[in-house]
Amino acid sequence: MLVLGIDPGTAITGWGIVERDGDSLTLLDYGTVTTSPDTPLPERLQVIYQELGQILARHGPDAVAVEKLFFSKNVRTALAVGQARGVALLAIADAGLPLHEYTPLEVKQSVSGYGRASKEQVQKLVQILLGLDFLPEPDDAADAIAVAICHIHSARLQAMVADQDRAG
Repeated sequence: MLVLGIDPGTAITGWGIVERDGDSLTLLDYGTVTTSPDTPLPERLQVIYQELGQILARHGPDAVAVEKLFFSKNVRTALAVGQARGVALLAIADAGLPLHEYTPLEVKQSVSGYGRASKEQVQKLVQILLGLDFLPEPDDAADAIAVAICHIHSARLQAMVADQDRAG
């Protein structure tokens, strides 16, 4: 199973490609799509859309997992993240891939066992889970990798439940 994880944002959208082979997880590629605050918003959204489309075409994941928007006290930030999420969802739909969404709490619980883990803890646990000899940076990319890992864990559990339902 090959999963693209996305942590959407207008300034920085993190992404990471994680492969599951049996019980083994491997980080294949990761990075960020960055846009300048000096660029008009429509052009920034276009860059995010186009670059995610290229990543989807280049890697051909089996599924895509995106972090859900959580309530923010800063309405302006929440709207900007929502717009970045929207163009990410459009790129995924255009690629015809299954979409899975997870809250930040679900992602943190999946990789750390604790829903209030700090960004630094998530980075360190992503490093450990993937057996990396480096800390994945920036934290936006590490968060996206964590979203992919969250989906892999979730899909594995759903498959186990389905197997039990069929057997029982």
